[in-house]
Order: sequence, then C-alpha cells, then structure tokens
Amino acid sequence: MADLQPSSPESDPRVYFAAERTLLAWIRTGLALMGLGFAIARFGLFLRQVNLTGLGAEIHFPGSTFTGITLIVIGVAVNLIGMVDYAHTVRALKKGQWIPGNISRMGVALASLLAVIGILMAIRLFLIQ
Repeated sequence: MADLQPSSPESDPRVYFAAERTLLAWIRTGLALMGLGFAIARFGLFLRQVNLTGLGAEIHFPGSTFTGITLIVIGVAVNLIGMVDYAHTVRALKKGQWIPGNISRMGVALASLLAVIGILMAIRLFLIQ
C-alpha cells in the first residue's frame, strides 16, 4: 500500500491551510479589537452627550476616547502584522526553510500588550472611585 503522506511540510497542503487558518484567526482578533475600541469610544461620547443634557446625575468615563482609539490602532496593527507573518510563513514553506514549532512572537506580544492595557485600565478605574 502506497504512503499517501507528503514527504515534506512544503509539499503538504494541510500546512498551507493551517497557515491560512492562523491568518484568519488574527484577522478575527484584529476586528474584535477594532469593534471593542469603537464601542468604548462611542460609549464615552454617549455619556458626554447625556451629561450635556443635564438629565440625571453626571456620569464620567474618563479616557474612553483614548482607550477606544488605542484598541482600534492595535486591531489594525494585528491585522497588518498577521498579514506579514502569513506571507513570511508561506514564503518560508515554498523555499523549504520553514521550522515547525516556532513560538508566535506576535501572539506573545499581543497578549502582553493587552495584559498591560487591562492592568492600567483596572488601576485607573480603581483610583477614580
């Protein structure tokens, strides 16, 4: 019985499909960050408008515009870096230079950045009380 498995990763279409799935996951992550950033920025604008009407108690959500714009920019950067990483992976596969098991530097960097932003937001919200 003949072996149906490709002899190398660069000739295995599943490896290319896996790289494409990774790209799509980064695109989803970038879009989610942009959507969250937009919602946070718009919520702050909504609260400012409510405060201007003078109806009810004043509600403050300081820094929402900056936080929202920051998340949008991070989302755009995630999409662009994901695209570059995908092109690099496919290029390395075609040349036979792909090394399996590499740690995703982008994933680690994004997780670290979002953790720092989350901690800073939590500290800021705690101090505002």
